[in-house]
Amino acid sequence: MTTTILAIILTIVVLIFGFWLIQYSQFRNEEKKRQWELKRESQKAVSPIRLRAYERLTLLLERTKPEHMLMELRAKEPEALLTWSIPQVQQYLLQTIRAEFDHNQSQQVYVSDEVWDLIINARDQMAAFVIAISAQLPKEATAQTYATTLLTAYSSNGMTPTDKALEYLKNEAKELM
Repeated sequence: MTTTILAIILTIVVLIFGFWLIQYSQFRNEEKKRQWELKRESQKAVSPIRLRAYERLTLLLERTKPEHMLMELRAKEPEALLTWSIPQVQQYLLQTIRAEFDHNQSQQVYVSDEVWDLIINARDQMAAFVIAISAQLPKEATAQTYATTLLTAYSSNGMTPTDKALEYLKNEAKELM
């Protein structure tokens, strides 16, 4: 009789454990499914934001190229290259680089560390380039000479840090699509 009761109790315990195991497994599968769907919905919302971040960072890099900055200077101050000194033009270019970077700094949240590092490097290299070109010119050189030298040197540089950052940025953005 005791063995029969033990067998019944053992059977009930095994059945309860089996039922619990099945329920637990189903609960975990449902939880995984909910997590996956939340992640998918989140990605739907974040992907357009990330793409806009790539667009803004592309603009940052394009706007800090010498040809763009000098065109902007001419648009704002048509006589600047005729009346300003080299240090004034240099200061304008450095302020433009800093302002563009500061305006877009929050975009680093949406891009990889590699892209952000390349953007920082492009910013630093462009600032150093702007300073280096002015240091190479004689003291009597004009702002127009500085601008021409800057554009010529930049265009003959081959693959610049800005170009490298743009290329990497575009490739990473394509992976999102």
